[in-house]
Amino acid sequence: MQIRLYNARIVTMDGKVECTDGELWTNDDKISYVGPSLSDKDIEAKGAAFDRSIDCLGNVLMPSFKDAHTHSAMTGMRSYADDMPLWDWLSTKIFPLEAKLTADDMYAFTQLAVLEYVSGGITAAFDMYMNPERVAEACNGMGIRYVGCCDINKFGPSLEEVERRFKVLNKNDGFCSYYMGFHAEYTCTKELLASISELAAKYSSPVFTHNSETKKEVDECIERHGMTPTQLFESLDMFRNGGGGYHCVYLSDEDIEIFKKHDLTIVTNPGSNTKLASGIAPISRYLDEGINIAIGTDGPSSNNCLDMFREMFLVTGLAKLHDMDAAAVVPDEVLKMATVNGARCMGLNDCDVLAEGKRADIIMIDMHQPNMQPVNNITDNIVYSGSKTNIRMTMCNGKILYENGNYDPAVDVEKIYETANALMDKYRE
Repeated sequence: MQIRLYNARIVTMDGKVECTDGELWTNDDKISYVGPSLSDKDIEAKGAAFDRSIDCLGNVLMPSFKDAHTHSAMTGMRSYADDMPLWDWLSTKIFPLEAKLTADDMYAFTQLAVLEYVSGGITAAFDMYMNPERVAEACNGMGIRYVGCCDINKFGPSLEEVERRFKVLNKNDGFCSYYMGFHAEYTCTKELLASISELAAKYSSPVFTHNSETKKEVDECIERHGMTPTQLFESLDMFRNGGGGYHCVYLSDEDIEIFKKHDLTIVTNPGSNTKLASGIAPISRYLDEGINIAIGTDGPSSNNCLDMFREMFLVTGLAKLHDMDAAAVVPDEVLKMATVNGARCMGLNDCDVLAEGKRADIIMIDMHQPNMQPVNNITDNIVYSGSKTNIRMTMCNGKILYENGNYDPAVDVEKIYETANALMDKYRE
């Protein structure tokens, strides 16, 4: 299918962050043209024949958001356990409920997450959760990209199962891939961590994990091993093929050097860290050190929503508060984190920017709403005043999944809501 999106403001994210007037064409799953507006004569000369032409009415086209850390199936636990510190929240509420969930439950809850992703401009989820094959099935079946990360810990699954999943889920189709990883240092033995490192080396896989999310986590790791989590992982050669860490609120100077040495990504999760009172990551310091920073929502049971607009505002807002500097972490940098940097982290280098030949993962931002007016600075508006209500269209791989408040007609939205509520009614009994 060939689609023409014209009369648009375009933020390609390809190099300098700037907005230009023009149009964009897609041909099936790829972007076939992005540039200045063309006359009918010019279009005819290029031999283009469109199945659909969309007048963007001066709205903004930009790359879709990439959620670089999430637990999609935790939508079922949204507002189920709130106002608790991380470990109490996990051990007394979340882990006991998760032990009851089936693979089908996780599929159903992930479908709910996908509705939230696409209505908020997210087309790819870097997901860490149990039963990844069913989670991937839900994501891919509803049209978004799934990048999985192993959640192994001392309670399971086995290393053999991890290896099987790695082989099955790495389909190299641009829609489904899988990285080695583990839940966290505090839920793994040192022996298990060493085995994960060797398995990752066998397949030359990057490794991702929750890392230094709380001060308690770091202090207790030092008590156990005489070093921080990052230093422990380095001693096990965990990052020989790259990877990164989720949260990374409490990295030491030596930890930062390890991240730089291996070109690791920090995936910051300010919404979750704020709600759980885990702390504020020193984002300005990480930027100054040249570390790739991406943004994740974390799970919808600790956040409690899958909203990249809120995360973007918190990234810059909390950085300003942390540094006591109103100029800290400007919107252009934050927009990169939410799009290009996340794509790099997830290995989605063919859908990171708007350029000819790239995959057509595109969102349209509605400028005809009061929170986006006047148009003094578009990228500032997106980060500081934008919201999910400004998503006019979400396209993944050339297919429109959400447009003008409507989902793909093939998706039974009310059935997804009904199923999620019925499942939680059962588990709350």
